[in-house]
Order: sequence, then C-alpha cells, then structure tokens
Amino acid sequence: PTMEERKACWGARDEFWQCLDRHDDNAGKCEKLRAAFESLCPALWVKHFDRRRDFLKYKKKLETEGYQPTEAAGKS
Repeated sequence: PTMEERKACWGARDEFWQCLDRHDDNAGKCEKLRAAFESLCPALWVKHFDRRRDFLKYKKKLETEGYQPTEAAGKS
C-alpha cells in the first residue's frame, strides 16, 4: 500500500477502536466504522490489528488486575 493508503487504513482502525472503547467493545454500535476499516485495510492487516487489540486489552488487564489463574489451569 502507498503511504496515503496506509494513513487511511490506520485512521479507520483508530476510529473503529475509539468507537469500541466508547461503547465497551459493543461492535454492533460500530458496524459502519468496522466496514470502513475492513474496506481501507488489507485483510491480513485487519486480522493483525484485531489480534493486536485483543493482546493490548489482555496486557492492560494483567497490569491492572494481575494474573488470575483459572481453576482448570493447574489440572491436567
């Protein structure tokens, strides 16, 4: 992608993520922004950014709440 296409993609991603943050990750309220994000970014990038958001949210949760093992974690 050209520099302009990358900027458009990142802008659409940022708008979509901000919408999710405002609506407690309710994707239904951000459908139009999601569609714009998917149309402006290569599919592989969308997949990467989705995983990155999940990782960043998980990391933030670990930093604020600490590690909380599930009951099944120690049983094998």
